[in-house]
Amino acid sequence: MSGPSSASDDILDNVQDLKAWMEAGSKPKSEWLIGTEHEKFGFNRKTLRPLPYEGDHGIEAMLRGLTRFDWEPVFEDGLLIALYRDAAKGGGSVTLEPGGQLELSGAPLASIHQTCQEVNGHLTEVRAVAEELGQGYLGLGFAPHWTLDDMPHMPKGRYQLMRDYMPTRGNRGLDMMYLSCTVQVNLDFASERDMVNKLRLSLALQPLATALFANSPFKNGLVTGDLSERSLVWLDTDGQRTGMLPFAFDDGFGFDQYVDYALDVPMYFVIRDGKYINAMGLSFRDFLKGELPVLPGQKPTAKDWENHLTTLFPEARVKRFIEMRGADSGNWNSLCALPAFWVGLLYDESVLSKALDLVSDWTLEEMATLRRQAPHFGLQTPFRGGTLHDIAQQVIVLSEQGLGARAQSDGLGGDERGFLHPVIKTIAENKTPAERLVERFHGPWGGDVTKVFDENAF
Repeated sequence: MSGPSSASDDILDNVQDLKAWMEAGSKPKSEWLIGTEHEKFGFNRKTLRPLPYEGDHGIEAMLRGLTRFDWEPVFEDGLLIALYRDAAKGGGSVTLEPGGQLELSGAPLASIHQTCQEVNGHLTEVRAVAEELGQGYLGLGFAPHWTLDDMPHMPKGRYQLMRDYMPTRGNRGLDMMYLSCTVQVNLDFASERDMVNKLRLSLALQPLATALFANSPFKNGLVTGDLSERSLVWLDTDGQRTGMLPFAFDDGFGFDQYVDYALDVPMYFVIRDGKYINAMGLSFRDFLKGELPVLPGQKPTAKDWENHLTTLFPEARVKRFIEMRGADSGNWNSLCALPAFWVGLLYDESVLSKALDLVSDWTLEEMATLRRQAPHFGLQTPFRGGTLHDIAQQVIVLSEQGLGARAQSDGLGGDERGFLHPVIKTIAENKTPAERLVERFHGPWGGDVTKVFDENAF
């Protein structure tokens, strides 16, 4: 989930202002950047329990410890809830998810090489502090044996409001908040047309990303029989703000239609003077008219609009860039593989065109079915007489082509294609990370899911 907004306090008076704010994110290709975000579960190395917020060995102690690495503290009601780093020192932020999952929201960077350096630097910093505190951090899509009752609550106003609201909108919203972790990449667009093309491809192929990065086969200490419990959670969270956005494939789709969609999603909150004001279920359209009951006479700012957009959770999300949201958190290498996969597909015009041709005749029903089935069956998900594995074999070739065309060197003769190795291995073996974990569970682990903390922690 996103941290505090960095947008301006400029007033947005009407729907066209909302559209213009989003469209202002358009950039020439020479300025396209890559932003990677990833979450991980913190745990006590002795007890394998989730970390509380408070205490000498809690998650707040981790945040304090990270300040030695040029991170600046962010407070809410006097409590340390996030960190940010000045752009001159690398940029980015470290935030807390509702159950204490630690998230790096990376700085916008020019290449996967830089992104992977950032990931490596962050995990090295976290590990240094964690060793002092007796903590560990695990990259997995869903908590392997913790329950909601086990999870601490982070002291953030946004999450307190969501905790009350989520159970009214679906059965698994709290599981999403407290028991799941993801990795995602944020990418730029050049124009409205480019946004449309990239969003359509991202939505169509999001079930494939779910399968390729499936890494959550456990729940309550047992093998579920599914491969991405995290992805299944989103099927029963809040139908108004999740899903595959079928209207994005309508003729004439653009920023206008996305704004209309966002306006029809009920609000969560408004922030004033650092305080979260409960706006659950209220209408942003009323806000535009100055008729929001909790702020009568006030109109929204760009910051309010951006905050509202962060409360939408479709499989791919548009703000002033596009976020790909369909992958489980995973091991160290997968955190670089996910952005490489999408950059290869979306940042080269020729590859983007070929990929769009590949999915051009997929129906909305077929894409919805893939979305429902990929968390269960992974690469074995049936599709048109074959499986998602067949699609993966075609798509990975395109992603490699796109990365090769970018010709971003590491200075040692390699380019960004090397970061696809974990995905290429998954496709070559026709075996997802989740299936490898299940093999370990039934083999060397002897049915003890806690061994995942030994073998898969960062």
